[in-house]
Amino acid sequence: MRKKATLAAMLCIFTAVFGQQPWKLKLHQPEEKIDLCIDLYEESIEVPGMEAFGPMNGYLGGNIYGVWYVVGFDIKDDQHATLTIANDLGSEDQKLSLTQTSDSTCLLKFLGYNAVKRAQGKKLVKIPGELKMLIQK
Repeated sequence: MRKKATLAAMLCIFTAVFGQQPWKLKLHQPEEKIDLCIDLYEESIEVPGMEAFGPMNGYLGGNIYGVWYVVGFDIKDDQHATLTIANDLGSEDQKLSLTQTSDSTCLLKFLGYNAVKRAQGKKLVKIPGELKMLIQK
């Protein structure tokens, strides 16, 4: 935990000096209607339906079953990060790989078993294991 705090502090200093925050993003996948909002520098994002818990590092929501919130992360560099998200009940978690592929897109990959689903008719079905996400300005 101390390593993550030190890394976050170093990134904040870097950001203050150079003015960039590559891991403070609002992402959208238009075909699947899925959103990912993250701030890996500080807990500043209100998670819909979970406001009573205060600001968090982010969430995955939209056309999925429930809301998944960020419970952990590992910033590799300015283009690569790994996130751990949990469902709104806290009963399941999911690891994600996030890669910034350009100034306007990121590739989101579900690592291992994909637990994130959406309601389709009367069934819960898995969402795609890879999503090309658009960065919202």
